Amino acid sequence: METYSFGKAKIEDAIRISVLLKTVYIETYGTEGITFESANFIEKRFSINHIEQTIRKNPDQLIIAYCHGNPIGVAEIFFETSCPIRKMPVSELDKLYVLKKFHGKRIGYHLMLEIEKLLKEKGYTELNIEVYVENNRAISFYKRLEFQIIGEVDFPMETNVYKNWVMHKHFL
Repeated sequence: METYSFGKAKIEDAIRISVLLKTVYIETYGTEGITFESANFIEKRFSINHIEQTIRKNPDQLIIAYCHGNPIGVAEIFFETSCPIRKMPVSELDKLYVLKKFHGKRIGYHLMLEIEKLLKEKGYTELNIEVYVENNRAISFYKRLEFQIIGEVDFPMETNVYKNWVMHKHFL
């Protein structure tokens, strides 16, 4: 039987978190292989150094799902951002990635519970996420969790621009 646990990211897990993020990103967005654009983005955004700096700067920012002590999912929260649609302060779920083998095992759902618990402890009552408009699996997941689409924004990456939905949830 698989044993799952959830907790804040640890510096010693930075290399494993880096590989997890890269793997899920490629599985999700690598529909045409690894472009130079995506390779540059992945190497910068998911580098071990970037993850270590994130953990040191704000240990609450990365929540990890573990199976037998090994990372299988990660959620990243930005606590102080501005909603690009409503132009007001809000927390943002920057990413929620779960390895494909663990899809359908409620790992994403439990990561969201951990996120909401942490946000409530810090006094937040709202959460935004930007989701690529063609990521139907993620959009359906967030809608099941009562997120509402409130608008559309551009996600620039080198010479291309991708459309993202801004989804919003208010919780008590």
